[in-house]
Amino acid sequence: MRAFGQSMEKVYDVPAPAVAGGSVERGKHVAESIGGCATSDCHGVDLAGGKSIDMGPLGTLTGPNITPAGKVMAGYTDGELARLMIHGLRRDGRSVRFMPVHELNWLPDEDVASVIAYVRAAAPVEKADGPFELGLLAKVLDRQDAVVIDVARRVPHDRRDTAPAPAPTAAYGAFLAKGCMGCHGATFSGGPIPGAPGHLAVPTNITPHETGIGAYSYEDFTKLLATGVRPDGRKLDPFMPFEALAKMDEVEKQALWAYLRSLPPKAFGGR
Repeated sequence: MRAFGQSMEKVYDVPAPAVAGGSVERGKHVAESIGGCATSDCHGVDLAGGKSIDMGPLGTLTGPNITPAGKVMAGYTDGELARLMIHGLRRDGRSVRFMPVHELNWLPDEDVASVIAYVRAAAPVEKADGPFELGLLAKVLDRQDAVVIDVARRVPHDRRDTAPAPAPTAAYGAFLAKGCMGCHGATFSGGPIPGAPGHLAVPTNITPHETGIGAYSYEDFTKLLATGVRPDGRKLDPFMPFEALAKMDEVEKQALWAYLRSLPPKAFGGR
């Protein structure tokens, strides 16, 4: 599709920012929880590459190896990695594909630096990247803003909103919840992901509606995040990244809960 291809070939004139400091310990927490980078569906628990996700007509998507031994990391400076995380731009200034930068570039500079420090300190793993193949439907839906493949097109490059200091508030939770939108939709009411195959799990409603989490207590919510088990005993589909959510700290869990409970109740399926 020509429009998609032209957009992906666009070179953005965005300078790489300066990167200072960074804590490997903090970076590990962000990557394993808020960012969801070190999960099986993303870059893998060892950062050596995630599992391949069959998205049917959308294609097959695999998070690459981002350990120091992987091809992706070769040659990147810290500033270029920061630009990738904040603006969704590769070394050559072109857009990265599918990486949820638009959901995570609110992270403060200290967290960006910490994630970079953590990735730099990861054990090198010699592992080839899995397939990343896009179907025509993915490109069409990207241009219709139904799915996000062309990431840099969704990022405002002249400004950046960052979250307030971590606190158990809905204001902070609103930023954490950005990572839920890709699956649960802009209104968080769930429904089928556009173009996704029938075998893929249908994201649920996470608004305080009766078809969502209206009857949940905070204890139900934290148990769900920790175990992947709903209050009625049903297990979440593995597509739900509760392995990352389980590693959120108490402030992050309370903030996310406060925000979700503040949402207008929406019936299931409105995305």
